[in-house]
Amino acid sequence: MLIGICSDSHDHIENTKIAANYFKSRNIGQLIHAGDYCSPFIIPLFEGLPLHGVFGNNDGDKFTLMKKFDAIDATLHGDFFSFSEDGLKFAVYHGTHEEITRSLEKSGTYDVVISGHTHEAGVETIGDTISINPGSVNGFDGDAMMALFDTGSKEVKFKEIDQL
Repeated sequence: MLIGICSDSHDHIENTKIAANYFKSRNIGQLIHAGDYCSPFIIPLFEGLPLHGVFGNNDGDKFTLMKKFDAIDATLHGDFFSFSEDGLKFAVYHGTHEEITRSLEKSGTYDVVISGHTHEAGVETIGDTISINPGSVNGFDGDAMMALFDTGSKEVKFKEIDQL
């Protein structure tokens, strides 16, 4: 299965539209957003995608964010969630506290840990765990980025939004 991964939209409408349209064109099985949508008005841009997300440290109006997720038949899981897909166990956490992110990565409980927060796209293998940060959809402090993860090959591909 192909999983789309993004984080840190920070209200950037144009980049979020580009990212959402790209994920739709790839026919992904799931879209994971690791938080920092910021304002609830950004959520409808993900309509039609199998969206699952967590809160980030800049998400203020959590009640309305949850309502917007419900309105597009998506799931906002709170600060953390885990799921299994194709025999792999995933953890999703925004990454606000590096100690928590590192603990998830080192626990040996998860095959894949997805986080955002730093706005720095990267993949790292820690023991047997693949740690993925898709970077920032907003791109205000660097390149606007997102990622795709293939559960079969365990390959991560980063996509620069400006080049789509």
